[in-house]
Amino acid sequence: MQLKMDKPALEAFLVEAFPQVCDDFAIEEVAPMALKVRLVVTDKHLRPGGTVSGPSMFALADVAVYLATLAMIGPQGLAVTTNISMDFMRKPAAATDLICDTRLLKLGRSLSVGECLLYSVGQEAPVARASMTYAIPPARAAHQP
Repeated sequence: MQLKMDKPALEAFLVEAFPQVCDDFAIEEVAPMALKVRLVVTDKHLRPGGTVSGPSMFALADVAVYLATLAMIGPQGLAVTTNISMDFMRKPAAATDLICDTRLLKLGRSLSVGECLLYSVGQEAPVARASMTYAIPPARAAHQP
């Protein structure tokens, strides 16, 4: 399978479609059916005690599968999350960026299924695992911001 969007195209899409959060994420690697993205942790991502909050980890996994899907299908802003399962396995390091390693397990015409492992930078063991399904809009409903 070939990429339809590379790293610069995904970064430009994120800036255009999601200017409110684009600075929170840094795309590190893009490959067919796989992507690595970083959550650039700031105070707004922290919970009491100084570790990254669950909602911030959810956002990282969500953005990662979304971008991995778009890398394969092209810029379709109306692709949406339809299901997520997330396991929080251990406490993230205090105030440290998170890396999300994502791979797409299935990419069909109407659904994309991805799996994510989230890591605190500098820690070997994952802090969370997520599986996520995205609905891909029919070609006539595709939206390019």
